[in-house]
Amino acid sequence: MNNRPAFELYLQEITEQITNELKEILPAEWDVPQSLRDAMQYSLMAGGKRLRPLLVVAAAEAFGAERQAALPVACAVEMVHTYSLIHDDLPAMDNDDYRRGKLTNHKVFGEATAILAGDALLTHAFYSIVQAGRKSGVSAESLLSIVEDLSELAGARGMVGGQVADMEGEQGLTNLEQLQYIHLHKTGDLIVFSLIAGARIGGATQGQLEALRVFGRDLGLAFQIQDDILDLTGDEQKMGKKTQSDVNQQKVTYPFFIGLEQSQEQVSVLTQSAKDALGRADLTDSSRLMEIADYLMRRDH
Repeated sequence: MNNRPAFELYLQEITEQITNELKEILPAEWDVPQSLRDAMQYSLMAGGKRLRPLLVVAAAEAFGAERQAALPVACAVEMVHTYSLIHDDLPAMDNDDYRRGKLTNHKVFGEATAILAGDALLTHAFYSIVQAGRKSGVSAESLLSIVEDLSELAGARGMVGGQVADMEGEQGLTNLEQLQYIHLHKTGDLIVFSLIAGARIGGATQGQLEALRVFGRDLGLAFQIQDDILDLTGDEQKMGKKTQSDVNQQKVTYPFFIGLEQSQEQVSVLTQSAKDALGRADLTDSSRLMEIADYLMRRDH
């Protein structure tokens, strides 16, 4: 008899596990200003899909690794993602008042504390990665590669570079290639990192890592195009933020360049391309990653 939980239960289980781990992310004995602890926790507990941690865990488990070994790295990528959102919402960047239906960090704690909370989350992510070795015996070689990957994919060549391109793009994007660069780096690179980090914990070969890079790249682009679509068609209650914000801010999106129908078709094509790449990786069990790809394509928020 198959005791494998349904995907919805698997998703809920990992989301709850990650959330519980993040609640205790700073050691209780550390002498940290309470305002900083509160600001960090405020954004970490603001909800969200926990997609990136889910991918770390699912990728590690696809290679037969224990979930416990993947959790510190899963928490690390969520901290990096959260820091980027705190900074993204600041007046100097997107100047947003709400995130996931709650006041943004700087609206609650002030700009200076919000900036420092983001700084602390980014820095603490690297501490968390090391704990995968301290607590679960993940090899130093694997951890070095994970730290190197995160430094690259979250930094100037990756997510931060994508954010800069996005800000510069507000002056007026003229072609789809520029928009694709933003999506691949601002959103996609942390998705790629999550997959290859989990794979490294599971002992992936170089060929398997490359296949997962392609899976993550195509999945990340499909994910962001779907976000562009949902900004036009989504339900504000489910989204936790105002829809039509891209239109109101005159942001150029995939539907702007190629239309809504073609954008939806592109999500489908990229998802299939991602699944084809995953099939080439020859994993112990790729079924959860396949389910995640389908889940992201049909999501409504």
